[in-house]
Amino acid sequence: MRKPRIDVVASLVVLMMSVLAMAVLWVPLAHAQGKDRAVPFQIVETSIDDIHAAFKSGKLTARRLVQGYLDRINAYDKQGPTINSVITINPNALEEADKLDATYKRAGPVGPLHGIPVLVKDEIDTAGMPTTLGTLVFKDYRPPRDAFAIEKLRKAGAIILGKTTLSEFAAGDTYGSMFGVTRNPYDLERTVGGSSGGSGAALAANFATVTIGEETVASIRRPGAWNAVVSLRPTPGLVSRSGMWDGYPTLHAQMGPMARTVRDLAKLLDGMVGYDPEDPVTALGVGKVEGSYVRFLDRRGLKGARIGILRESIGNNSDPASQDFRTVDAAFAKNVAELKAAGAVLVDPIVIPNLKALLAKRAPDPNAADAALKLYLARNPNSPFKTREDYVNSPDMEKSFPPPNVTRWKTPPAPFNPARYADYLQAREELMIGIAKVMADNKLDAIVHKSVEHQPTLIKEGVNPPYTSTRGVPTWNTFLVHAASMTVPSGFDADNLPVGITFFGLPYSEPMLLKLAYAYEQATHHRVPPKTTPALPRATAETLPSQRPR
Repeated sequence: MRKPRIDVVASLVVLMMSVLAMAVLWVPLAHAQGKDRAVPFQIVETSIDDIHAAFKSGKLTARRLVQGYLDRINAYDKQGPTINSVITINPNALEEADKLDATYKRAGPVGPLHGIPVLVKDEIDTAGMPTTLGTLVFKDYRPPRDAFAIEKLRKAGAIILGKTTLSEFAAGDTYGSMFGVTRNPYDLERTVGGSSGGSGAALAANFATVTIGEETVASIRRPGAWNAVVSLRPTPGLVSRSGMWDGYPTLHAQMGPMARTVRDLAKLLDGMVGYDPEDPVTALGVGKVEGSYVRFLDRRGLKGARIGILRESIGNNSDPASQDFRTVDAAFAKNVAELKAAGAVLVDPIVIPNLKALLAKRAPDPNAADAALKLYLARNPNSPFKTREDYVNSPDMEKSFPPPNVTRWKTPPAPFNPARYADYLQAREELMIGIAKVMADNKLDAIVHKSVEHQPTLIKEGVNPPYTSTRGVPTWNTFLVHAASMTVPSGFDADNLPVGITFFGLPYSEPMLLKLAYAYEQATHHRVPPKTTPALPRATAETLPSQRPR
């Protein structure tokens, strides 16, 4: 297991040496296609539209694109700054790209995501690759089938490039015995968040065009904010969870798209939604949206939109008296001003009755979790595990990382408490009605709040006492279960660390959230790539002035 390395100076020295070496050994990407002519293509911050335009013009092939991302992963994820966000590379990625290129020449694109490389959080099954859950316990777990959403993406033409890091068993910041720690591309001494931290970091560092995450508590939105990318925890029912750890019949866990732009996120969401008999919850999503989510994007979407500003601190273990809370709060004040400048009508602040008291009543359902585990493992006839006890008793469990995880995973879950769970259900209903009433009374299109109320935690504080994790993140969307919540980059705080704002809405309000988030993105253009993972020498065009690395 790789231990965290906090010496940033040493990391940057290694990075410079790596870059110099690649400058000497550089070969045009086109050489992989034999007679293809080398044509500059900007892989850093490229979009789905850019890629498809380059395919059409002949400037790019799927193989060259995949090779470009593999080169970046080799240079920056495994060397140099060692972001360490990718656990497994698809050994067939280049072969799959070749097949797509051949099809393109013969008949055109196979679907709306033709040739688009996707990295997937390593709790979601992708045939041909292990699903490790970030732990050595599952290092050899090889599911024979794709998750439903992954199968849909492949049919749309996507290339599954590999699997990304996550906290062990998708719970907490991104540390695990399978890989060690994942470093934030904007500050190598800090965490990427979790549990979808690898998907956030890989996206920020331009190791793929788009990525897939999953959120049970705050696992998509926190890495989104701390890695300056767009992320969506969709309303349950839109995207299937079959073939995903902790899926049906649990309520809170939900797969979701992550991208560098709102437009790319909408396109990725298009490829993921759909009814799946293996996940009956998806029946609720049938008919919610017809056609592509891209059609809801509107540069002027904030003009006249009514936005409620939630200023009350509701983050997990937040400390409003701390300096880093105040730093993030100051950045949020600027973001609110940006919303107003873009034409939004603000109701500032809004007050949700009994918000904190209701959120405190959250309670688990271990019976649903156990049922979900059995359904997940049953999809793999060759699974070495059939029950929780099977994997908990693995010798590799002793290697769990950080060390407190050993006791955490071995301790049996508390028995189901019907009275406590009934209180939670009542609180959930009360909160949902309370939010809906506030939105109705104020004619709100959405609510905006800080995606995370604290700065990214230092890695040394996460892997050593006090083992800080998941600090400062609002979790009310997953408390409610059926809600839509989307994070978009909102700049950098006074310490040059990424921040994000969340657009929150009632169930199946994704079209409105996409409209508002797109308008905010286009008005501010806050997304900037990190300095630690620049364009490789001569392999791509120079970074555009509007995309200055941070």
